[in-house]
Amino acid sequence: MRRRPLGKGGPMVGAIGLGAMSFGGMFGPTRDDASMACLDAALAAGIDFWDTANIYGMGVSERVIGDYLAAHGPDVVLATKSGIVPGPPRSFNNAEDYIRAELDASLKRLRRDKVELYYVHRREAARPIEEVAETMARLIEEGLIDAYGLSEVAPATIRRAHAVHPVRAVQNEYSLWTRQPDLGVLRACTDLGIAFVAFSPLARGMLGDPPVDPAGMHDGDWRRTNPRFVAPNYAANLAAINGFRDWARGKGWTTAAAALAWVLDRGPNVIPIPGTRSAAHLADWLGADAIALTDADRAEIDALLPPGFAHGDRYSDEQMTAVERYC
Repeated sequence: MRRRPLGKGGPMVGAIGLGAMSFGGMFGPTRDDASMACLDAALAAGIDFWDTANIYGMGVSERVIGDYLAAHGPDVVLATKSGIVPGPPRSFNNAEDYIRAELDASLKRLRRDKVELYYVHRREAARPIEEVAETMARLIEEGLIDAYGLSEVAPATIRRAHAVHPVRAVQNEYSLWTRQPDLGVLRACTDLGIAFVAFSPLARGMLGDPPVDPAGMHDGDWRRTNPRFVAPNYAANLAAINGFRDWARGKGWTTAAAALAWVLDRGPNVIPIPGTRSAAHLADWLGADAIALTDADRAEIDALLPPGFAHGDRYSDEQMTAVERYC
């Protein structure tokens, strides 16, 4: 797999990373052996940048990755996160004592002395971001993390934090059906030498083969209440994406590979982290980093899935809590 730098001065990683949210059962029941097989497949494909969080299965995702690392010892770049306090009601905490306690717990589950990247999962609105950046700088000085990142934040927040201590990566949702980072976040990252890590680059399963179907979702799957997956929005989105699916098939690409190629094409600092717990699904991504889109390809994709094509917001009002809105 081709490689990209994880931000200015950061390590080189595979151009495509792995999101490990589903390892914690966030989209239905999961098994450790299936997750381990997925990690085997990721390494075999050159996917060595893995992304997890303390709340993915309330530590399950981190524990699975920690068990895998203890058994196999691969050299991978790990990112984890804290800042979301599970509810009900859900709240957000960026205080230093909370961040430190959560990092300590994450390191124990991961069986690591440090992680390469530690994110503020959601910003606590009442706390100055400069204070949070100072906390992260101290963790770096103490050798507990190599660098820090921010998630679902506005361009102004990125610039304020970076002025205190350089931000290594910013993680926001970004895909053919979610383009908000084009309205300032991508530019801020490019200007400052920050990696932009695109989560849900496959539209939460819609840009796969076959596309995800709400009727087959587990009862606890939060997508069942997501505006883009409920009627009549789901049918409209499926119809639009089926046109793209046919186009990708005509090019000899999987839908997932074509969608990831589009994300990778957005800039050399962009690293998508599609998520799966299935080695078979991961196989659909392979080769995306080798696809070189032409001007004609870009025009055809733009005609099939123009900015704003998606029916429904990317989150419900409840799900949008603590996502910074700036447009």
